Amino acid sequence: MAKPKKQPRPKAITPKGFRDYFGSEVSQRTEMLRTIAGVYHRYGFDALESSAVETVEALGKFLPDVDRPNEGVFAWQEVDENDKGDWMALRYDLTAPLARVYAQHRNDLPTPYRRYAMGPVWRNEKPGPGRYRQFYQCDADTVGTASMAADAEICAMLSDTLETVGIPRGDYLVRVNNRKVLNGVLEAMGLGDDVAARDNVLRTIDKFDKVGEQGVRELLTKGRLDASGAFIDGVGLSDDQAEPVIAFLTSKAADTAGTLANLRTAVGNSKIGVDGIAELEQIGALLDAGGYGADRIEIDPSVVRGLGYYTGPVYEAELTFEIFDEKGRKRQFGSVSGGGRYDDLVKRFTGQEVPATGISIGVDRLLAALREKGRIAAQATGPVVVTVMDRDRMADYQAMVAELRNAGIRAEVYLGNPKNFGNQLKYADKRNSPIAVIEGGDEKANGIVQIKDLILGAKIAESATLEEWKERPSQFEVPRGDLVAKVREILDSQD
Repeated sequence: MAKPKKQPRPKAITPKGFRDYFGSEVSQRTEMLRTIAGVYHRYGFDALESSAVETVEALGKFLPDVDRPNEGVFAWQEVDENDKGDWMALRYDLTAPLARVYAQHRNDLPTPYRRYAMGPVWRNEKPGPGRYRQFYQCDADTVGTASMAADAEICAMLSDTLETVGIPRGDYLVRVNNRKVLNGVLEAMGLGDDVAARDNVLRTIDKFDKVGEQGVRELLTKGRLDASGAFIDGVGLSDDQAEPVIAFLTSKAADTAGTLANLRTAVGNSKIGVDGIAELEQIGALLDAGGYGADRIEIDPSVVRGLGYYTGPVYEAELTFEIFDEKGRKRQFGSVSGGGRYDDLVKRFTGQEVPATGISIGVDRLLAALREKGRIAAQATGPVVVTVMDRDRMADYQAMVAELRNAGIRAEVYLGNPKNFGNQLKYADKRNSPIAVIEGGDEKANGIVQIKDLILGAKIAESATLEEWKERPSQFEVPRGDLVAKVREILDSQD
């Protein structure tokens, strides 16, 4: 009789484009989400938790910056008794589900409806360095008002959020532009209703931050050679047709008034362009009234990402401090948040235009920025570890832990094999524990405990002489009744 074939063992590997997050990373993200939620809540926004799964029909073709978004989602078909059913997909952002929620529950929701949402989203795209298929977003949106006050408020809230989580003023800038101004530029170019030509121009404008003014000029006209020497065909516009786009992209002036004047020149007599400039003026005036100057929020026509998705004002939060990339080159950290006005999204469900505006913060990028600035430790502090010197006295050790926990101090009893005390300290070191508590038989008989400052001990071991060890003890003997007070004292000194 043949031996049964062994089932191959599954490989213990993370799926491509995904990653695992451990203790400190999860704790840091949780704390950041709590902090951001506090700002949103203070501004009057309510929490919403919608389903992670939507129908593909409800998600629609609204994924920003992707030509064929249904290819960018994780989707499957529900099968019924007739082998047919709805196509379902994991959400690719938190905005498309909001449109569905508002359309479904609009009769029960206040108008305008102000909500914030936080959670993972999934995109079925090619992964790369720092680019994962699952990541966290943190959104806030106002649905149901066309007032520019809603857009100004979103920008102000974004500024406050960055400062609250630890990005100081001067290290970030919220930049504001308007899709209507770009539409005015397209009209000034004489493209009319030529959808293909307009789309080609939009795609070219999106490359402005990569190829610069001259590169965009070449791509709009005859084409250009890229860095590899390959020739990229141009859109085929004349130099005169391309000029309004260049004027639009380079209209940033020393102050808001100068920028708006340059934009007026770029849009010419286009009504929609003039309307867009008027909206930027309103936003600027409202922000000035709230005390948000150009050092925090500014009008900047070079903000072009996502202009194919938004219908009015657009915003981007950029971190302006420098970091070093993997090759040791200096570069700015870049964008951590984006958003804008999208007045057509709910209309897909209701047939009626419903104005809406909002932002999305990339939580993982913001956490990476705070680590770069040294605002978050790479490794979080672990629990106080109560070591086990006598396994028959586990109840004594559990009593110590209970006292520490009841005092609000994170603590645990060592639950491994207590035979080797050195292994217990190695465990505490691996947990990045700040303190180890020791009570052997002699300490128990004398009513005392030993409390070891592991953080100070590690520092002294790295650099101190024997004399300094004597002057700066890292282990203390205290009465058993003073356990909590001494642990708290050491923790405070470590902070």
